[in-house]
Amino acid sequence: TSKASLSIWGWGGLGVVLFLVTFGPFAIFYLAFYIFCFIGGGFAVTLLYGKINSEKHLEKCEQSYLPPTQIGILKTLDEMKLEMKPIKIDRRLTGSSFIDEPLQQVIQFALRDYIQYWYYTLSEDESFLLEIRQTLQNALVQFSTRSKEVDWQPYFTTRLVDDFATHLRVFRKAQDRLADREDKKRDITEELVDSFFEAEMEMERKICRDVVCTSHKDEEGFLRDLCELLLYLLLPPGDFHNKNMRYFLREVLARGVLLPLINQLSDPDYINQFVIWMIRDSSCNYEAFMNILKLTDKPAELEAVKDKVLEELQYLRSLDTAGDDINVIKNQINSLLFVKKVCETRIQRLHSGKEVDALKLAANFGKLCVIPLDHILIHNIALQFFMDFMQAAGAQAELFFWLTVEGYRVTAQQQLEAMQGQQTDGKKQSSATKGLLKAAALGVYEQYLSDKASPRVQVDEAPVTTLGEKLQKDDPTPEIFDEIQKNVYDMMLRDERYYPSFKQSPLYVRMLAELDMLKEPSYRGSDDGDGESFNGSPTGSINLSLDDLSNSCHDETMHLHAFISDTGVCNDHGKTYALYAITVFRRSHDGSEDCWKTYRRYSDFHDFHMRVIEQFENLASILKLPGKKTFNNMDRDFLEKRKKDLNTYLQLLLNPEMVKACPTLIPYVYDFLENKAYSKGKGEFARKIDTFVNPLRSSMRNVSNAVKGLPDSLAEGMTKVSDNMGRMSERLGQDIKQSILKVPPLLPKSDIDPEHCRVSAQLDDNVDDNIPLRVMLLLMDEVFDLKEKNQWLRRNIKNLLQQLIRATYGDTINRKIVDHVDYLTSPEQVADYVKKFRDSYWPNGILAETPPRRDKSIRMRTRIAAKTSLLGIMPDELKHIIGADTTRKGILRVFDMFQYQPMNRRLVYVFLEGFLETMFPQYKFPELFVKLHSRSPRVHRYGQKLKSSSLKR
Repeated sequence: TSKASLSIWGWGGLGVVLFLVTFGPFAIFYLAFYIFCFIGGGFAVTLLYGKINSEKHLEKCEQSYLPPTQIGILKTLDEMKLEMKPIKIDRRLTGSSFIDEPLQQVIQFALRDYIQYWYYTLSEDESFLLEIRQTLQNALVQFSTRSKEVDWQPYFTTRLVDDFATHLRVFRKAQDRLADREDKKRDITEELVDSFFEAEMEMERKICRDVVCTSHKDEEGFLRDLCELLLYLLLPPGDFHNKNMRYFLREVLARGVLLPLINQLSDPDYINQFVIWMIRDSSCNYEAFMNILKLTDKPAELEAVKDKVLEELQYLRSLDTAGDDINVIKNQINSLLFVKKVCETRIQRLHSGKEVDALKLAANFGKLCVIPLDHILIHNIALQFFMDFMQAAGAQAELFFWLTVEGYRVTAQQQLEAMQGQQTDGKKQSSATKGLLKAAALGVYEQYLSDKASPRVQVDEAPVTTLGEKLQKDDPTPEIFDEIQKNVYDMMLRDERYYPSFKQSPLYVRMLAELDMLKEPSYRGSDDGDGESFNGSPTGSINLSLDDLSNSCHDETMHLHAFISDTGVCNDHGKTYALYAITVFRRSHDGSEDCWKTYRRYSDFHDFHMRVIEQFENLASILKLPGKKTFNNMDRDFLEKRKKDLNTYLQLLLNPEMVKACPTLIPYVYDFLENKAYSKGKGEFARKIDTFVNPLRSSMRNVSNAVKGLPDSLAEGMTKVSDNMGRMSERLGQDIKQSILKVPPLLPKSDIDPEHCRVSAQLDDNVDDNIPLRVMLLLMDEVFDLKEKNQWLRRNIKNLLQQLIRATYGDTINRKIVDHVDYLTSPEQVADYVKKFRDSYWPNGILAETPPRRDKSIRMRTRIAAKTSLLGIMPDELKHIIGADTTRKGILRVFDMFQYQPMNRRLVYVFLEGFLETMFPQYKFPELFVKLHSRSPRVHRYGQKLKSSSLKR
């Protein structure tokens, strides 16, 4: 056995050696590789053989147990594959190339950023995207076609304004309810929103949008229903009945387009920024800014302004300046310190709960401006408060008699002048005029002075008896009531029950507030805010006499020449004003000449002009000082124009003919032009009196002309007839009875409270069909709450607005409104709107990122800036018509209305509903909206309340 094993190992080793010598040292690896390939190939052949046999077996099973496939389906699929052609899209949408080009870009960007980015992850088939685009274009074509058939002028001039004014009325009612609330612990914002929608329910009666505006889930449901309805109206029937397509487009429109748009439009911060942008051309009004700081009741707003002031102070103090720049910086620092002091004082008052009522504070201090009775009787605002006081005192008959006599005098003067100017019909026309005037005079006598009068004017019987005898015997004259009227005026002036008591009443303080003559608390007191003081007006105007000027102008033979050589803008304690450099030349009789420069503000010119007119009344019609401007009064072009006008004013003063006619005028002019600080003879109160009263007095040289300027209030009928004496008829007599003989009536009462109706339901049928006037009255009634005023003042406001519109636009105002609406809806403007939308959402063709929510301090400062802008653009003329305090309250009420997002959402939905009702008048959109808003619990409660009240009846 050992030999056998040895031979095996020997032969085996020899074989290995011969193998390695023959095939090399790596042959062993090749052998292993060949063996692996052999085994793997056999395994692959086995699997392939099994797969083929399995498929054959499955085919036999299908043919045996399943029904055969229909040949028609296979044929249809083959035909569809053969007939697939590229969809041709017509790029025409609106029929205007101006609009179609940017609109196609908007569609392309929208599909790319809202659909394509996720669709390509599911499929690469382009047909679906092309179908979507075609569907959108069909809807836009239908929308464009329908919009061209609609007359948008009534919507923009009536419906839109009515919706806004009604929304403001609902907000005002909610504010009034909040002021009377009993539960002081509940959140004010939440309670105001609840009160708002309760008031809406009472106003609309069938609709309440509270659920849609406060519940995100219900809002999405409402938008889905609305979008599905719009798709039904705009899409072809085939596309609409495709459920997948309809639901897809509905979700994109509701949640991707409308909901984000409504969120943005209802954001209070966005609205505030939009207000600032809209009024960006007006310069910042310092007075309006300080008024806002003193009136705001939000500590967060004051804190935000204070933080910004501190930041600016730190920056200014860090500057390294010298020379003239340091004076500018010091002025800026002083202005900022004053603003900081105002903010701190106001914050301390609000936190302590010691809010100061300016009216009560003024009444307690008792140092009030004194306005003469004759000024009150010719000023609309002041007369309103005096009229309310006299009615409360039971003496309205005396005041109405005085006003009626003024109307009669103006009417009689006009009729007699017209009668003298036209003598075509001779005695017939003359007798008709005199008969009419006599009837009017008898009517005044019967209304106020006869024994049958109720109430009767309380005057001495002797002049009344004499007047009655004259009326029976002689023809009436314009001055026939003068003696009794003077007695009534003296009685109102001196009787302690009337004007003296009026000056001590709260109505007088409110009147001063409306005239902007109520002094404000001083902020220079102690830090705790208790150092307020009220400074009354000067006891009298300081007049410059000739004796006062005798030392400054000895030489009567000297000659003055002056002109404004330069204009600059200065900043003093935060108040910006224009300064005019006047170059003055003086030549004496000996030939010597002097030259100097003096600097004056416009207020100095105004003060000087008042003093001159006071001393030289005959110059009032000759000297015309350039008027004031409410905003943009620092604009370079405006300053140049004012410089030119003031130069003309100076040259007129120094004209040799003027000097010759009024030699005593020279000392006044010399004092004004002398190189020294000008000593103003008029205080702030006197200038305000001049601003409010003298414009009326200059245009109406006596009180009777004030009535002439307000024809509807007292003598409308006869003033209209004065242009054509031949048309006097029975209608004139009726006009006289309505305008002269009757006491100004109160608002007519109706069964339905006007406050519970839409604003358009309360339009006065007697207002002429003048769109701007109707719109202005509509808005002013709600913004400034003019319904609280008496009917006499409302008629005067109407006339002043009417005169303002006609003076500005004449009789073409309606045409201008229509032209403006046509311009706003023209293809070029619509294309511009689409381009702005495209550039806003896709700047440079890229979808804009959602901006982050702005910091609270920035939002608070934006609120202050928006309120300042709104208050700053209000013209002085508006304050003169309705009052400064009423103007401020009205503007701030509009601003406050936009600071609550649920209420803003309601306004957006109201505008949207009005737009759809105008766009599709043939469909029953009003009934549809009633159904869509019927989910509100308030609607059910109000319906049950009406049912219960009807059952009780």
